Amino acid sequence: MIETANFYNELVGQGIEFFTGVPDSLLKDICGYIADKGDANNHVIAANEGGAVGLAVGHHLATGKVPLVYLQNSGLGNTVNPLLSIADDKVYGIPMLLLIGWRGEPDVKDEPQHVRQGEVNEDMLKSMTIPYTVVDKSSDFKSIIKEAVQSSRASSKPHALLVRKGTFATYKFAGEAQPDLSLNREDVVKLIIDSLGSDDIVVSTTGKTSREVFEYREEIDQGHEKDFLTVGAMGHTSSIAMGISLSKPDRKVYCLDGDGSVLMHMGSLPINGQADGVSNFKHIVINNGAHDSVGGQPTVAFDIDFVSIAKASGYTFTKRASEKDEIIELLKQVSEHEGRALLEIRVNKGARADLGRPTRSPLENKIAFMQFLDQ
Repeated sequence: MIETANFYNELVGQGIEFFTGVPDSLLKDICGYIADKGDANNHVIAANEGGAVGLAVGHHLATGKVPLVYLQNSGLGNTVNPLLSIADDKVYGIPMLLLIGWRGEPDVKDEPQHVRQGEVNEDMLKSMTIPYTVVDKSSDFKSIIKEAVQSSRASSKPHALLVRKGTFATYKFAGEAQPDLSLNREDVVKLIIDSLGSDDIVVSTTGKTSREVFEYREEIDQGHEKDFLTVGAMGHTSSIAMGISLSKPDRKVYCLDGDGSVLMHMGSLPINGQADGVSNFKHIVINNGAHDSVGGQPTVAFDIDFVSIAKASGYTFTKRASEKDEIIELLKQVSEHEGRALLEIRVNKGARADLGRPTRSPLENKIAFMQFLDQ
């Protein structure tokens, strides 16, 4: 395997000083190393991958240097517009390295939401005329990095490094000090599910939140038809929930969201908030200040005010809580509120090491969920 320190030092040795992106589980070791050891003034964990490309463009314009953008291949879609309409050599010609975690690589076992993305990953890069090099644990990474940087500079366009599973040696991310809160996310998931009525609808965000929803339904011997597990499409959970709310006005719709998800496409908040006449939309943001499913790298969510942003966006109920009794009381108020409600719940980061995954396929989930909505 490739030691993260060696890989990072080679990037710096080739003149790369600026790093930005959205963390990925395949890249969590190198992302953690960059976050811990890199220059804080030259590393930005972006809200989404397209924003990271924008930051990289700005860095090159200001310095003439080659930046690096890291991402999971599921985020490649967020980069298409800025890569083709700004960075492409037929437009402004901006060199940069794209460090892409190859989830769903053909013939490598992965979760269902990654399979299609993994299959088309290379075709997408070829279609965008972005040259790429595959990197694995036995690669001569020094030569690869040197040639990729030279290629990007010479062609004035991005060059991708497509990283296979198991490429990087383990690096334990030290991270920033976290507040000592009384609950974790799984505690809160249980409180929310316990508060629901028999006809209430749940849309849960990607990552560990949906896994915890599934496991708790199993634990209390309930079915899974009430929950749409948004296993992919990070950042779009509340839009899916709002789409259901508009079509099912007589049913309460709970969106179980995360701070990283909300930040990724925060423009959804004013769209949700301005949905006049919607009285059944219940937006629960479980905020642990971290990209918890992909390594625990920090978000900015503890440093901003989701409650005020939601209120300014048009939500008619906006509250924050972190203690169990307060959460239970506010969940009752959310249930009774006639309007667009947002409740931010702050929790510790982290999850059980033995947390399982849904045993039903996305298609099975969809069919059962649609039948529940049709009742």
